[in-house]
Parts: sequence; C-alpha cells; structure tokens
Amino acid sequence: MTLKNNILNIDIHSIELKELLKSMQSGVLFTPNVDHLVKLQNNRGFYEDYKKADWVICDSNILNLAAKFLGTPFREVIPGSSFLPAFYEYHKDNEEMKIFLLGGLDGVAHEAKQRINTKLNREIVVGSHSPSFGFENNQEECLDIIKIINDSGASVLVVGVGAPKQERWIIKYRESLPGINIFMALGATIDFEAGKVKRAPPIFQLLNAEWLYRLSKEPRRLWRRYLVDGLPFFLMILKQKRGAYKNPFS
Repeated sequence: MTLKNNILNIDIHSIELKELLKSMQSGVLFTPNVDHLVKLQNNRGFYEDYKKADWVICDSNILNLAAKFLGTPFREVIPGSSFLPAFYEYHKDNEEMKIFLLGGLDGVAHEAKQRINTKLNREIVVGSHSPSFGFENNQEECLDIIKIINDSGASVLVVGVGAPKQERWIIKYRESLPGINIFMALGATIDFEAGKVKRAPPIFQLLNAEWLYRLSKEPRRLWRRYLVDGLPFFLMILKQKRGAYKNPFS
C-alpha cells in the first residue's frame, strides 16, 4: 500500500517514480505544488475536485522541504515536467498507450506532439489541441474538444492549462471521455515538451531552487505566486507543525 503524507489536509502519495510508472494503469493524476496548496485553502470546488484524484504526487522541492519540517519527507519529488517524458519512455512499446495533449498557446500542443513522436519514432501522441483562453467557460467549445479527444482514439489525456482550471476540467468532463483511462493535469509540461519553456539547469534542481530559475525567466507572470502567495503557505505549515492548522473546508 502506497504511503501518503497529509499536508494542509491534502493526502499526497509518497512514492518513487519507478513505482508510480508501474502502478498507474488508470485514474486521475494531480501534481500539487505550493501554489496549488494555497489555492486549495480558498476554493471549495478546487478542494473537492482534488479529493477525487486517484494519484496525488509531490511536484515541488519546496513542498518536500515542508514535509521534512513536518517530520516525514517524500520518498521522491516527481515534477510533472519530469513525469511526462518518463511516462512516454516507459510506455514507448505499449501500443495501448495513446496520448492526447490539451493545452498551450495556439500550435504549442501540436509542436509538442511532433517532438515527442519524433523522439520515440512512434505515434504515441495521437492528438493535440490548444484551446482558446477561457475555453472552460464555453460549453460549446468544451463539447467540441471532447469530440476531438474521443475521435482521436487516445487512452491518456494530458491537460496543461494551469491550476485550478486543468484539474476542475478533468473532473467535470472525465465521464464524457470513456476511452481515456489515465488523466494527467501537468501544468506547463506541454510547453516544456514543445521547447517553448526550458527547465531549470541541474544545479537549480539540486539546490531546490527551480522556482527561482522560473521566476528569473518569467518575473511578471510569477512574482506574485512565488513572493506573495507563497507566504501564507509557510505560515500554515507552521500551524500544522504546532497542531493548530484547520482547513476551512474539512
């Protein structure tokens, strides 16, 4: 049985990548980071949808440092940007694994599809689509996207449109996608695969400072997330350490 760490009332799997790849044959995968955990304190719908995920894995080195402070570090940090390439490499000879990419700006998902298929020399990514901004509020567009995914024959859906949008969309529409066995909410991973965004150099990853590298590359978009919204997280972790934390929706 997979161990779980409870952080701010969210159960997060403590699992190694190789074990996750072997075990995850179906279900919904979410990858919480500090930004997610802060949003989960203020958005009841997001919180309730998070509780419906089958696989919740630690995406963040900062989150792992918090887990260490609480007394139980994760067995491994598994960023979404690392998990997707590990997933398709693991399943490169599995003909049942057919991936659809949903996310990115216009044309980005298609570029990611081409790059992945070229890398594996196999059409493992069978479809891609970059939705319009605000698509989640357009029922007609969502139904069109569902038809595109269903028609593709995909068995795996990767959604990368940011939290909480991607997680809420998956939970809302998963029953309308009967051919999909595995759902993954993976943030900017499609942009990474398309080569539009570069991951931090290994030294930043080793120093648990990947967030700092991303902030330096996209300061206007990320400064608030990392420098303002992250402060409540550390205060809540201190409360949990003292036994004084209570989630508003629990």
